[in-house]
Amino acid sequence: MSKILAFSGSARKNSFNQQLVSIAASGAQAAGADVNVINLLDFPMPIFNQDDETENGMPKFAQQFKKLISEHDGFLIASPEYNSSCSPLLINAIAWASRANTPDEVPLSAFQGKYATIMAASPGALGGLRSLVTLRMLLGNIDVTVLPEQIAIAKAYSTFEQGKLIDEIKHNKVREMGASLHKLLTKLNPDIE
Repeated sequence: MSKILAFSGSARKNSFNQQLVSIAASGAQAAGADVNVINLLDFPMPIFNQDDETENGMPKFAQQFKKLISEHDGFLIASPEYNSSCSPLLINAIAWASRANTPDEVPLSAFQGKYATIMAASPGALGGLRSLVTLRMLLGNIDVTVLPEQIAIAKAYSTFEQGKLIDEIKHNKVREMGASLHKLLTKLNPDIE
Protein backbone atom coordinates (compact mmCIF):
# COMPACT_ATOMS: atom_id res chain seq x y z
CA MET A 1 0.00 0.00 0.00
CA SER A 2 1.46 3.36 -0.99
CA LYS A 3 1.75 6.04 1.69
CA ILE A 4 0.66 9.48 0.53
CA LEU A 5 0.89 12.74 2.47
CA ALA A 6 -1.71 15.35 1.47
CA PHE A 7 -1.49 19.00 2.47
CA SER A 8 -2.06 22.51 1.20
CA GLY A 9 -0.11 25.73 1.43
CA SER A 10 -2.97 27.44 3.21
CA ALA A 11 -3.80 27.59 6.91
CA ARG A 12 -6.99 29.63 6.43
CA LYS A 13 -10.22 28.44 7.96
CA ASN A 14 -12.31 26.69 5.27
CA SER A 15 -9.37 26.96 2.86
CA PHE A 16 -10.28 26.14 -0.74
CA ASN A 17 -6.89 24.53 -1.23
CA GLN A 18 -7.26 22.34 1.85
CA GLN A 19 -10.68 21.26 0.54
CA LEU A 20 -9.20 20.57 -2.89
CA VAL A 21 -6.34 18.42 -1.61
CA SER A 22 -8.80 16.53 0.61
CA ILE A 23 -10.84 15.62 -2.49
CA ALA A 24 -7.71 14.28 -4.20
CA ALA A 25 -6.82 12.41 -1.00
CA SER A 26 -10.23 10.73 -0.97
CA GLY A 27 -9.58 9.45 -4.49
CA ALA A 28 -6.18 8.06 -3.49
CA GLN A 29 -7.68 6.42 -0.43
CA ALA A 30 -10.49 4.86 -2.44
CA ALA A 31 -7.86 3.43 -4.80
CA GLY A 32 -6.14 1.71 -1.88
CA ALA A 33 -3.52 4.19 -0.67
CA ASP A 34 -2.73 4.88 2.97
CA VAL A 35 -3.39 8.64 3.00
CA ASN A 36 -2.51 11.11 5.71
CA VAL A 37 -4.20 14.52 5.29
CA ILE A 38 -2.56 17.22 7.39
CA ASN A 39 -3.01 20.95 7.86
CA LEU A 40 0.12 23.10 8.07
CA LEU A 41 -1.71 25.14 10.72
CA ASP A 42 -0.91 22.23 13.06
CA PHE A 43 2.83 22.62 12.34
CA PRO A 44 3.69 26.23 13.20
CA MET A 45 7.27 26.91 12.11
CA PRO A 46 9.30 30.10 12.35
CA ILE A 47 10.50 31.67 9.14
CA PHE A 48 13.60 29.74 8.14
CA ASN A 49 16.79 31.47 9.25
CA GLN A 50 20.08 29.58 9.14
CA ASP A 51 21.50 31.51 12.10
CA ASP A 52 18.53 30.43 14.24
CA GLU A 53 18.90 26.88 12.98
CA THR A 54 22.61 26.84 13.87
CA GLU A 55 21.94 28.24 17.33
CA ASN A 56 18.76 26.37 18.25
CA GLY A 57 18.52 23.42 15.85
CA MET A 58 15.43 22.42 13.91
CA PRO A 59 12.20 23.43 15.68
CA LYS A 60 9.93 20.67 16.99
CA PHE A 61 7.14 21.17 14.45
CA ALA A 62 9.60 21.37 11.55
CA GLN A 63 11.06 18.05 12.73
CA GLN A 64 7.58 16.52 12.86
CA PHE A 65 6.72 17.76 9.37
CA LYS A 66 10.04 16.52 7.98
CA LYS A 67 9.44 13.10 9.56
CA LEU A 68 6.07 12.89 7.78
CA ILE A 69 7.72 13.86 4.48
CA SER A 70 10.33 11.12 5.01
CA GLU A 71 7.77 8.45 5.88
CA HIS A 72 5.59 8.88 2.78
CA ASP A 73 6.12 7.69 -0.79
CA GLY A 74 4.33 10.57 -2.47
CA PHE A 75 2.55 13.87 -1.94
CA LEU A 76 -0.69 15.55 -2.92
CA ILE A 77 -0.10 19.30 -2.61
CA ALA A 78 -2.50 22.19 -3.22
CA SER A 79 -1.06 25.69 -3.39
CA PRO A 80 -2.84 29.01 -3.14
CA GLU A 81 -1.39 31.77 -5.28
CA TYR A 82 0.44 34.65 -3.63
CA ASN A 83 1.76 37.31 -5.99
CA SER A 84 1.87 34.82 -8.88
CA SER A 85 3.79 32.26 -6.81
CA CYS A 86 3.07 29.63 -4.16
CA SER A 87 2.37 30.64 -0.59
CA PRO A 88 5.08 31.69 1.87
CA LEU A 89 3.69 29.09 4.31
CA LEU A 90 4.30 26.29 1.82
CA ILE A 91 7.75 27.52 0.79
CA ASN A 92 8.79 27.82 4.45
CA ALA A 93 7.59 24.32 5.37
CA ILE A 94 9.45 22.82 2.41
CA ALA A 95 12.56 24.82 3.31
CA TRP A 96 12.60 23.42 6.84
CA ALA A 97 11.97 19.84 5.68
CA SER A 98 14.84 20.12 3.20
CA ARG A 99 17.38 20.70 5.98
CA ALA A 100 19.65 18.02 7.42
CA ASN A 101 19.26 17.18 11.12
CA THR A 102 22.72 15.66 11.49
CA PRO A 103 26.11 16.31 9.86
CA ASP A 104 26.06 12.90 8.14
CA GLU A 105 22.54 13.21 6.70
CA VAL A 106 22.34 13.31 2.91
CA PRO A 107 21.05 16.72 1.76
CA LEU A 108 17.35 16.72 0.79
CA SER A 109 17.05 13.07 1.89
CA ALA A 110 13.43 13.51 3.03
CA PHE A 111 12.40 14.36 -0.55
CA GLN A 112 14.68 12.13 -2.62
CA GLY A 113 12.91 9.75 -4.98
CA LYS A 114 9.43 10.97 -4.04
CA TYR A 115 6.54 11.78 -6.39
CA ALA A 116 3.93 14.52 -6.22
CA THR A 117 0.69 15.63 -7.79
CA ILE A 118 0.01 19.36 -7.54
CA MET A 119 -3.14 21.46 -7.77
CA ALA A 120 -4.45 24.91 -6.92
CA ALA A 121 -7.66 26.78 -6.22
CA SER A 122 -8.21 30.52 -6.26
CA PRO A 123 -11.06 33.04 -6.46
CA GLY A 124 -9.31 34.46 -9.55
CA ALA A 125 -9.88 33.56 -13.18
CA LEU A 126 -6.68 31.48 -13.47
CA GLY A 127 -7.40 29.36 -10.41
CA GLY A 128 -3.92 29.73 -8.95
CA LEU A 129 -2.30 28.29 -12.06
CA ARG A 130 0.76 30.56 -11.77
CA SER A 131 1.57 29.18 -8.32
CA LEU A 132 1.94 25.71 -9.82
CA VAL A 133 4.77 26.87 -12.10
CA THR A 134 6.82 27.89 -9.05
CA LEU A 135 5.82 24.82 -7.04
CA ARG A 136 6.72 22.44 -9.87
CA MET A 137 10.14 24.09 -10.21
CA LEU A 138 10.76 24.06 -6.45
CA LEU A 139 9.84 20.39 -6.04
CA GLY A 140 11.85 19.38 -9.11
CA ASN A 141 14.91 21.14 -7.71
CA ILE A 142 14.73 19.08 -4.50
CA ASP A 143 14.46 15.74 -6.35
CA VAL A 144 10.69 15.27 -6.26
CA THR A 145 9.21 14.03 -9.54
CA VAL A 146 6.05 16.05 -10.22
CA LEU A 147 3.44 14.30 -12.34
CA PRO A 148 2.51 16.18 -15.52
CA GLU A 149 -1.23 16.34 -14.84
CA GLN A 150 -2.31 19.23 -12.65
CA ILE A 151 -5.48 21.21 -12.09
CA ALA A 152 -6.29 24.81 -11.20
CA ILE A 153 -9.80 25.56 -9.96
CA ALA A 154 -10.91 29.11 -10.81
CA LYS A 155 -13.61 31.22 -9.13
CA ALA A 156 -13.31 29.13 -5.98
CA TYR A 157 -15.92 31.12 -4.02
CA SER A 158 -18.64 29.68 -6.26
CA THR A 159 -17.01 26.32 -7.02
CA PHE A 160 -16.96 24.53 -3.65
CA GLU A 161 -19.92 23.42 -1.58
CA GLN A 162 -19.54 21.47 1.67
CA GLY A 163 -16.03 20.27 0.84
CA LYS A 164 -16.90 19.14 -2.69
CA LEU A 165 -16.61 20.67 -6.12
CA ILE A 166 -20.03 21.57 -7.47
CA ASP A 167 -18.93 20.52 -10.96
CA GLU A 168 -19.07 16.73 -10.73
CA ILE A 169 -16.72 16.24 -13.70
CA LYS A 170 -14.03 18.38 -12.05
CA HIS A 171 -14.66 16.72 -8.68
CA ASN A 172 -14.15 13.27 -10.19
CA LYS A 173 -11.05 14.46 -12.08
CA VAL A 174 -9.44 15.64 -8.84
CA ARG A 175 -10.27 12.31 -7.18
CA GLU A 176 -8.74 10.48 -10.15
CA MET A 177 -5.56 12.54 -9.84
CA GLY A 178 -5.20 11.21 -6.29
CA ALA A 179 -5.89 7.66 -7.48
CA SER A 180 -3.37 8.05 -10.32
CA LEU A 181 -0.60 8.97 -7.88
CA HIS A 182 -1.31 5.81 -5.88
CA LYS A 183 -1.35 3.68 -9.04
CA LEU A 184 1.99 5.09 -10.18
CA LEU A 185 3.60 4.53 -6.78
CA THR A 186 2.48 0.90 -6.66
CA LYS A 187 3.63 0.32 -10.25
CA LEU A 188 7.06 1.77 -9.51
CA ASN A 189 7.43 -0.22 -6.29
CA PRO A 190 5.26 -3.35 -6.20
CA ASP A 191 6.59 -4.11 -2.69
CA ILE A 192 4.44 -1.28 -1.25
CA GLU A 193 1.13 -2.78 -2.47
